[in-house]
Amino acid sequence: MKTGIFVGSFDPFTIGHASIVRRSLPLFDRIVIGVGINGRKQYMLNAEERTERIAHLYAGNPKVEVKAYCDLTVDFARRERAGYIIKGVRSVKDFEYEREQADINHRLSGIETILLYADPQLESISSSMVRELRHFGQDITRFLPEGY
Repeated sequence: MKTGIFVGSFDPFTIGHASIVRRSLPLFDRIVIGVGINGRKQYMLNAEERTERIAHLYAGNPKVEVKAYCDLTVDFARRERAGYIIKGVRSVKDFEYEREQADINHRLSGIETILLYADPQLESISSSMVRELRHFGQDITRFLPEGY
């Protein structure tokens, strides 16, 4: 079984994230969305809320699971028996960061990272931008998947 993990803080899970999952589905038998927990970050939603909301989006899809994790991504990948880490890239800045992460993750575990470029109409959407808009009272529903 070919398993990929799609990891991030997903605070919140945006339509850009949903696009990466949708585009990854044909590549894998199983995708585990890993909701990262970092004690040094302050979140808009706690880990349980993020995990539950994302799980609700994919409740009807047997190929998708959603789990929280608080250790290294490669350790999470090993537990899930994943051979691939899936990451979305919106910009050159994202690419450089993800390239470095992919290299370190591969050195630590041999696990490959697959980078999927954001759909052009979604490349300006980020969780931090959505949080900022929400902070200033803006309606953020157009940036979130329906049902989230």
